Amino acid sequence: MSNDEDLEQLERELPALSRLRRFADGLEDIAWFSRLGEPLTPTARAVAGDYLDQLGFPDIDVAILADWGDAAASAETFDWTNQAWEAEELARADLATRALEIMSEEALQLGLSVVTDKAGHAAKSALLDTAALWDMVDENVHNLSVGSAVQTAYGAGLALLAAAADPEFAADDHIFALKLRLFELGRWPVGIVGQSFNLF
Repeated sequence: MSNDEDLEQLERELPALSRLRRFADGLEDIAWFSRLGEPLTPTARAVAGDYLDQLGFPDIDVAILADWGDAAASAETFDWTNQAWEAEELARADLATRALEIMSEEALQLGLSVVTDKAGHAAKSALLDTAALWDMVDENVHNLSVGSAVQTAYGAGLALLAAAADPEFAADDHIFALKLRLFELGRWPVGIVGQSFNLF
């Protein structure tokens, strides 16, 4: 690649990476895990419904998990081969393909590593505070909940990059943006098991 081509590539990548960094910085302001087990607000119920619609499962019911025991059981019995999980994986792959239209694989990995680092730090810090209030010390459940938060932030970051590649792409309505919104509302969207979308 010539110097001109290198410069052109960098000019394409920098605005998207700057946007991704601003997004990553904002992850520290999310009220992670702050409303676990509470009744759903109308806003949270609407966001959950939008997520299910966009995912392709409009007939799935939203189930509120009452405590960490229910959340742990739901997370640990989650079927990683179910259709909902596969739909998310296909969406993630599509977003990565779109992002690679405006940046190299190395730049993409660099930008998303900032997102996962910030999300992991913020979610774990908040989780430890919340878990202490619940007297929940199960390290495996800690890892499951924080891992879910990080994975969701990663997907939402990809959606932002897809929007940078295509201005007509609606990042705010993407499944990962909607799932992140549930985290912003203090919930843990544990996942779809059977005919239930389990929210803690």
